[in-house]
Amino acid sequence: MSQPQQQNYANHKQIVPLIHQFMLPLSIIAALASIVYAIMSIAQGGPIFISLLLLVSAVLMVLSIITTRSSAIRVQDRLIRTEEDLRHFKLTGRWLDARITYKQAIALRFASDAEFPALCEKAANKNMAPDAIKRAVKDWKGDHFRV
Repeated sequence: MSQPQQQNYANHKQIVPLIHQFMLPLSIIAALASIVYAIMSIAQGGPIFISLLLLVSAVLMVLSIITTRSSAIRVQDRLIRTEEDLRHFKLTGRWLDARITYKQAIALRFASDAEFPALCEKAANKNMAPDAIKRAVKDWKGDHFRV
């Protein structure tokens, strides 16, 4: 089994080829084709039911892919927030500052244990944007299990 690539700011975003490069583009093409077919059917006075059924099916396919992906990410984000709260407690004896938002906590997961508490404090005090938090990480801790 090969070792995962060393993760850093430049390569931490995950692309899932099956979803991002296959399912989503094909479903969008199907939706666009069904719109064209529906317009052609209406213009030619042909059967509208089938064309509308194809259109609704294609739109539902696109929405299903997007909803499924975003739901999985939202659940994982909640779990990451909990993990980082527990990690902060383990390292400092205190829970994460209440000012730390979900998005900040998710960005903080990349910080090593050595820099995590100080970066948490800085993020809370300066209300750092998630991207700024990721850029501030010196010793990157990869997240290879992201959905």
